[in-house]
Amino acid sequence: MTAFAPLRRRRSAAPALGAALALGLTACGGGGDPLAGEGGASASAVQTVTVGSADFPENEILAHLYAGAIESVGVEVETDLAIGSREAYVGAVRDGAVDVIPDYSGNLLLFADPEATASSAEEIMDALPGALPEGLAVLEPAEAQNKDTLVVTPETAEQFGLTSIADMAEVCDRLVLAATPEFAERAYGLQGLEENYGCVPASFEPINDGGGPLTLQALLDGDADVADIFSTTPSIADNDLVVLEDPENNFIAQQVVPLTADGRLPQEAVDALNELSGKLSTEDLVELNRRVSGEEQVNAADAAQEWLSANGY
Repeated sequence: MTAFAPLRRRRSAAPALGAALALGLTACGGGGDPLAGEGGASASAVQTVTVGSADFPENEILAHLYAGAIESVGVEVETDLAIGSREAYVGAVRDGAVDVIPDYSGNLLLFADPEATASSAEEIMDALPGALPEGLAVLEPAEAQNKDTLVVTPETAEQFGLTSIADMAEVCDRLVLAATPEFAERAYGLQGLEENYGCVPASFEPINDGGGPLTLQALLDGDADVADIFSTTPSIADNDLVVLEDPENNFIAQQVVPLTADGRLPQEAVDALNELSGKLSTEDLVELNRRVSGEEQVNAADAAQEWLSANGY
């Protein structure tokens, strides 16, 4: 198919594509989304869809993917990137400043219902639509997810015989764990490790870079034995780190899922986003993150456009 036009910058309108491309891709789209409730086409659906993002690179990449997919079916698109925290962008969707934004299923559920106990991908998506504030909806989730993982170097894995967090629990009192400061407070952080595995680390090293280069360096330098690094971070594969299995599902599923509002999106946009979710894998996110945040430093919009072109858009 013909490649689409480059996506526009923050808050700038993108023109619709030609009718032939729009019709062709509309025919490829799936049916209405059963998870969206009233989230499909309606009399109140917007004519220009505003796609938002949180304020970190992966979410901005996802926003550009969403914008490109919607644009490809002939719907006009604007982007409003780097909005900020979940509290801010959920409010923006609710108030109509943003029409759809990529989010992560597990954390979105805990935001909507802090007492939720669902942990698997299926359980979370079953619980999420009913937990959301009135008027909000989710579309189909992607297989792609970005969740917390505990990783160790190959040397540490060999030294202690580690393949899972259950193995780690047996020597936990000898290990230093590095993670974000919030890990000390979250239910799936230090509390979850103790409750689910009986694992209390020898010490906790808070590093405020979201599992980024400082956390990685602490692990590689031996200042930490175990680190919490998100699953779509390229440094895991690039440094041959060992991801410890989580048999007790301490770290809940975090599928990429479009958050929108009931009746807000035209049906063509709903279908386009559901189709995109059916194609996007965790491996795709790792590679997109590598291109944008790694040595290449590719613009997020350009990286998204290349993925879309390679996947039939």
